[in-house]
Parts: sequence; C-alpha cells; structure tokens
Amino acid sequence: MNASAPALAAPDAAARLRAGAVTLALLSLGHFFVDLYSGSLGVLQPFIVGRLGLTLAQAGLLGGVLVFSSSVTQPLYGYLSDRFRSPLFSALGPAVAGVFILSAALAPGFAAALALMLVGGAGVSAFHPQASSWAAAGMPSHRARWMAVFISSGTLGIAAAPVFFKEFLARFGIGNLLWAALPGVAVSAACLALVRPPAEARGSGRSFDWRPLRSVLRPLSILYWGVFFRSAVQVVFAQFLVLYLSRERGYSLHRAAYILTAYLAAGALGGIAGGQLSARFGPKRVIQHSFLWSAPLMAVFFLTPSPWGVACLVAGGLVLLFTIPVNVTVAQRLAPSQAATVSALLMGFAWGAAGLIFVPFTGWLADRTSLHAALASLLVFPVLGYWLSRRLPEDLSE
Repeated sequence: MNASAPALAAPDAAARLRAGAVTLALLSLGHFFVDLYSGSLGVLQPFIVGRLGLTLAQAGLLGGVLVFSSSVTQPLYGYLSDRFRSPLFSALGPAVAGVFILSAALAPGFAAALALMLVGGAGVSAFHPQASSWAAAGMPSHRARWMAVFISSGTLGIAAAPVFFKEFLARFGIGNLLWAALPGVAVSAACLALVRPPAEARGSGRSFDWRPLRSVLRPLSILYWGVFFRSAVQVVFAQFLVLYLSRERGYSLHRAAYILTAYLAAGALGGIAGGQLSARFGPKRVIQHSFLWSAPLMAVFFLTPSPWGVACLVAGGLVLLFTIPVNVTVAQRLAPSQAATVSALLMGFAWGAAGLIFVPFTGWLADRTSLHAALASLLVFPVLGYWLSRRLPEDLSE
C-alpha cells in the first residue's frame, strides 16, 4: 500500500501540472484578446466621431467611460471574485469585451455607444483580477516566470491593437467589425469548457477578509505606489506618443504608430524578462533596477531626435515594464487568500487611476508648454519609484 503511493502520486502530479498549463495557456490567450479589444478605441474613435458627429468632449467621455469601466472598477470585481469564486468572471471576459466594445463603434447614437462601452469595459475589468490570481496558481514553482507570460500576453494585446484594427478596417471595412470579436468568443467558450479554479480557490469557499491585507499594508502600499508611478509613464506615453511624434518631430502617422507598437511590444518582452530575472536575482532588485535604468534610457529620447533616441525609448519601455509580473506575484504572495483583490489593486486600479489623473493633466500641461516638455516631465516618476522601492522588505523571494 505504502509502496504504491509514490506511483499513484506521480500521475496525479502530472495531471495537475497539465491542468495548470492549460489554464495558464487559455487565460494568457484570453488576456491577449481582452487587452486587444480594450486597446481598439484609439483606432475606432475617428470612425465613431465621424459617424455619430461627436464633439471632442464627447469622444473624450467615451474614452473615459472605457478607462473607468475597464480599470478603476477592478477592485470591485476582485472582491466579488474572492467572495464567490465563480469562473464566469474570467471565462466570459474576452467575449463580453469583444462583442460590446466593438459594437459601440456601430451604435446608432452616443448614449448607446456609452452604454455598450460601459458593458464592454466591465468584461475587461471582471477578467483581470480572477485571471491574474488563477493563471499561474497551478504551476508548481517559479510563479513569477509564469505570471510574466500571462501579463505580457495582455501587454502584447495592447501593442497589437493599433496595427490589428487598422489592418482589419482597411481590409474588411467598419461594417464587418463584429467579426473581429469572434476570437474572443472562441476563447471564452474554451475557458468555460476547460478552465477550473485552482485548488486553493476551490477549497476556500466564499470568503473575503481584510485582515490579511491589513497585516501587509506597508509593503502592499509601496508596491501599489510603484505600479502607480510606472503606469503614469506607460499610460500617458501610450496615449500621446503618436501625437507627439507627428506634431513635434514631423513623423508620418504610419511611422509614429509603428514606433508606438514597438514601444508597447518591448514592454511585453520586458514583463517576460522581469519574471525570469526575479527568479534569479529576487523581486526587490528587479524592481529597483527597473526604475533606476528606465529613466536615463528614456531621457535620451528627449535629448536627441536621432534614431538612437527612438531605440533608447524602446529600450526604456522594456526595462520599465520589468516590474509588472514581479509586483503582482509578490502582492499575491503577501496576501494569498485575497489574491484577486490585490491583483486588481495593482493591475487595474493603479493603472486606471494613473490614466485618469495624468492623461488629462499631461494634456493641460502640454497646452501651456509643449508635448515635449509635458512628456519629459513624467520621467520624475521612475526616480520616485526607485526611492520608494528601496523601502521594500528584503525577503520578497518566492
């Protein structure tokens, strides 16, 4: 009886590993499409404005609704996910995001477009907390590495959105836009069929407890503000980089769009690299060096108009996003029973709050100075992030 136990345990462990790998693969694919759809508005907005005759203020409100619904509300969905543990939060996210966000571009009026964007953003928001807490939970070790795969899949989706939807509209036209939601629907169907809650979620029942969060409030706060500072740079650059390159540096819109895609894609690769480096050197060192080196690299971009400046911008984006999977994995380790909630705070709420504050502020500052000055001023945030990260506890390893 005892002799057969190892033989029985090995297939069971292999089955758990396969289930964990399937969950990671499907949720990573879902993350790609969820963020692809949430990143579509920049390309779709001119069509919506022209078709509905919107003012720029209305166009801005449409974008603000998407940011609020897809990012700022994530802690609510993290709470609900930790409370009810239903897989529907993550499984339905890609389909809801694709169908409703793309339907907003075809809405008959502004009110309908707002409502559809609100529901589509809710699909994005519901997906992230639960998916980020389940994606790497079934992997036996080095979860930061696997979390990097999941998170970087979303960053790749954001990076691919401008080119993907530009090419889709050029080939098939705005009238066929809803066909682009089909991959998201297919991924949702696969998640419903194959993704199961990790063991800790199945065994914990319905629970939400503030006590684990209060006991690690100081390191969680440092991690949150670090993500907030990083997001202030990343979100604003994603919003204004094309406009800056075309208006103040004379780039064509086509070339500027591809530079933005390269910058965002480098960030996705940076997330994967950060997970690998964290496993080798420890989370705190990766977080510190990410902030330390991203600022001077990106500063070169503002100091020289040469191709080397663009190369340094892309390199700076890569280094800046080392911290995405590391921050989330550390936060989940600090409060494992409330993994969805802390994931939502660090991924969605910090990102959305930074965007809601600094996108309009950067525009206001640019009106009074220049986009060059306004964007360059944001490099103070990696410096603040480095100063803050030095106060993290030393023992943050897996």
